[in-house]
Amino acid sequence: MPQGFTPPYSPTGRSSLVPPPPWHYAGQILSLAFAVDKAAAENFLPTGFGTATGRAVAHCCEWQSTTDGWELLDPAYAQYREFFILLEAMRDGQPALYCPFIYVDQDISMARGWLQGWPKKLGSVWMTRPYDLDHIAAAPRRAGTRLGATLAVKDRRLMEARITLDGSEGARLGFLATPTFGLIASPTIVGQPDPGKPQLARALVENFTAGTFHGGTAELTFLASPRDELADLAPQGPAVASLANVAFSITGAVKADMPE
Repeated sequence: MPQGFTPPYSPTGRSSLVPPPPWHYAGQILSLAFAVDKAAAENFLPTGFGTATGRAVAHCCEWQSTTDGWELLDPAYAQYREFFILLEAMRDGQPALYCPFIYVDQDISMARGWLQGWPKKLGSVWMTRPYDLDHIAAAPRRAGTRLGATLAVKDRRLMEARITLDGSEGARLGFLATPTFGLIASPTIVGQPDPGKPQLARALVENFTAGTFHGGTAELTFLASPRDELADLAPQGPAVASLANVAFSITGAVKADMPE
């Protein structure tokens, strides 16, 4: 009898692309907080989610993930990079974040993202990797160090970031500090094609830990594409940067209320 948490299904279920949670993550995250046009941001928010504040956060991440530890011995299954943007809104009198775009270079992560409401697409993400060495190639986390990050989708570059660390203590930004939501839908082509009714959801995060947050400033640019609409959320002015290593576990997701 074929089985598995996700396709493909097999007699043992071992071939399944994604096993059930908990999923455990550790990695480097570069957070970039910036201003965005309120009207543009409002257009990307689900109806009833809240009112855009004109603030947004982009995250560039280099992750290592595992279920029960076996992926750490076969890192092609564990490692990936991603870039995403979060729009801030006032929801029930409190700040909340919504994710309109996220790009990743690993099919396993993309499938996990869809299950949580993260709208993941394939992309190529690169970011400078700091090492704790006193060397020009090491990009150590200290004042004056310059870092870069890029995103390309379908061979087109969509994002460029240039960061300068200033020696200050960085802040927890984006999903590291504020409730973050996405939309889970179940489209079908059985019978009449139907996109399904999207459901607002939030991942359940446990066992969060983090190292030192390093602050700085950044120049962040979104580039035009014939398909991806990331450039419609172009940063207005410079960004505030924060760089840190973090780790956490995702145990599931919960639905959230959303007025009609």
